[in-house]
Amino acid sequence: MNSEKKKVAFQTLGCKLNFAETSTISRSFPEDQFERVSANTKADIYIINTCSVTDTADRKCRQAIKKFINLSPDAFIAVVGCYAQLNPQKISSIPGVDLVLGSNEKFNIADYLTNLKKKQNTEIHSCDLASTDDFKQSYSLGDRTRSFLKVQDGCDYKCSYCTIPLARGRSRNPEISTIITEAEKIAARGIKEIVITGVNIGDFGKSTGDSFTELMKELVKVQGIERFRISSIETNLLSVELLEMAAKHEKILPHFHIPLQSGCNKILGLMRRRYTREMFASKLMMVRDRLPLAGVGADVIVGFPGESDSDFEDTYSFLEKTDLSYLHVFPFSERPDTVAAKMPGKVKYKEKESRSKKLLALSKAKNLNFYKLNIGQITDVLFEATRIDGFITGFTSNYIRVEYPWQSKLVGQIKKVRLSGISSTGRMSIELIN
Repeated sequence: MNSEKKKVAFQTLGCKLNFAETSTISRSFPEDQFERVSANTKADIYIINTCSVTDTADRKCRQAIKKFINLSPDAFIAVVGCYAQLNPQKISSIPGVDLVLGSNEKFNIADYLTNLKKKQNTEIHSCDLASTDDFKQSYSLGDRTRSFLKVQDGCDYKCSYCTIPLARGRSRNPEISTIITEAEKIAARGIKEIVITGVNIGDFGKSTGDSFTELMKELVKVQGIERFRISSIETNLLSVELLEMAAKHEKILPHFHIPLQSGCNKILGLMRRRYTREMFASKLMMVRDRLPLAGVGADVIVGFPGESDSDFEDTYSFLEKTDLSYLHVFPFSERPDTVAAKMPGKVKYKEKESRSKKLLALSKAKNLNFYKLNIGQITDVLFEATRIDGFITGFTSNYIRVEYPWQSKLVGQIKKVRLSGISSTGRMSIELIN
């Protein structure tokens, strides 16, 4: 490699966990040799950290490759992560790809970049994840307001539609002390909020004999971090102990995202989920009993194989009655090498779209009701750096997006506010109290 710094750009596809890992990977590049640039500009190296939860993620990977080739035809292109772990040969057949690295190898990518000439044959490095218990520590930097901290990786669940166990291996986590050290590094950067991420964070402790609640008990002691947001936790792993901790500790934010996937027990059974809709409803009631104004969202998949019109109506009527704040809705996406891919009763694309629209409308109505419930409440907001239409925006502890006339001095600050109404932008307007 010559003495001139090489320009490297990163593109992250998928979840918060991927963002944490991309940030960690980018910090492994020696600053005396590489200059990080935007993925929308000309670069010498493009690195795409992939997701493979849906076929949309696969398509976005291909689109990114095409975009980078157009931006810089001679650039070195590396595709890493989940999609690369699952389909290395498929990716290597895409014109312009020089390097494919699996889920573990991506963390050592700088070691593979000794020769940046375009390759006739794609270089592939991807180990068998079943043979490793390796945990790669990761957290994101670059955002002045929050950091995504990875506490767990992999999954031992065998949901019939999911490729994550194949892409990331078995459930594993580091010692609590290791995570505390990472959190202290984040705090030293002046960051106020940590978002706890992983594949199945409620499963934390499986490889160390701890529990997720024990982890949170130690994290709230970290000086400088004022807010811990739990990214997503499975229904069966949301414990009374965790909820009571959240009710007691202001640092643990009253916001829970609980994947539901279906409100029909027949479909939950076909999905091989580990709960019923009755368990989900009881957990939601547990949240509301302790934290009445908590923001609670759920993931829902529509058009799963075998989902009839009446099954969908079963889901819709169940969700209509629940006290949720919002929904994330996904049309079923068939993934290769999963049980669901071979199931009968495929639902047509148009029907999946129709069902998605119905649930998205329901989500919008629920979100509006949740916002109305919060009018007049006094709460804390962490303000973000992005200026939107003359406003500074941020999130309350219970995950309501607010807006206020732009003041640069508010960026990265936590302020007490009164929620005064719902803006025409769909955000909430506020009055500053301090």
